[in-house]
Amino acid sequence: MGLLERIRKQWFLAAIMLAITFAYLQPSVGMHGGPLKPEFTITYVAVSTIFLNSGLSLKTEELASALMHIKLHMFVQIFTLGFFPTAMWFILKLLALTSINPWLLKGLQTVGCMPPPVSSAVILTKAVGGNEAAAIFNSAFGSFLILRRYSKDWLERKKPPFGVISSCVLLMIIYSTFCDTFSSPKIDLDTFSLIIIVLLIFFLQLSFMFLTFIISTRKKSGFTAADTVAIMFCSTHKSLTLGIPLLKIVFSGYEHLSLISVPLLIYHPTQILLGGLLVGTMKSWMITRQKALKLSRQTKIPV
Repeated sequence: MGLLERIRKQWFLAAIMLAITFAYLQPSVGMHGGPLKPEFTITYVAVSTIFLNSGLSLKTEELASALMHIKLHMFVQIFTLGFFPTAMWFILKLLALTSINPWLLKGLQTVGCMPPPVSSAVILTKAVGGNEAAAIFNSAFGSFLILRRYSKDWLERKKPPFGVISSCVLLMIIYSTFCDTFSSPKIDLDTFSLIIIVLLIFFLQLSFMFLTFIISTRKKSGFTAADTVAIMFCSTHKSLTLGIPLLKIVFSGYEHLSLISVPLLIYHPTQILLGGLLVGTMKSWMITRQKALKLSRQTKIPV
């Protein structure tokens, strides 16, 4: 794959870096009270657009096929909204005793409470060949459902670029957030704290993915190999698209908002990177598991 092709596929991550760079060079443009009027355009217009766009992009009609898989859904939701934030709370209690920037730890705590993303968890599950319907259901359940059923036909005909719209609006929010950051003289992010947070996020994702894999592949779990794939990605991924607007709402007016946002901004590319690296391995494992199960069933059939 050539350099240009790589850039095209990872344009959003590159755009985030550019947005932060522009904010650093000229923070007065997007800061509170600046020419872009983020107190109105971001707080109301951009955030509302994100949630509306997210709801319209969900193919809620596909959820019916996964609705009755209650055991899988309960596992994902309890892990995502119960175990994950609880485990994060205990870890942060220990990290609070260190010299790590407390605002980064606050951001890490909010990451633990975020819902799974509608996009990456479903895309990776589909790439492996896992239970896509279950991935869609759990991503949607942890997010928001609005308006789509009233405009389904129009949306199917026009096929609006929901992903691009959300990404562009999200870049506006990130840009404005960091403009406020760089315009404040009180922001202090040390390299040690940043490195520790990056390593911790990487370790947490690997650990939680391994944990969900071990639990969901036990003989008594009742989950198929395809179910395990959906569980791994949905239980451990966190939504950047919904997360940043939520942080903007919850921590509105905080001068350290951008520092609180940093862990989520790190978590997003990390989950994409790890997920992409695991696609081939998980696909081979799932095919082998399915073949073994099929052979096992065939040997039990009386001649």
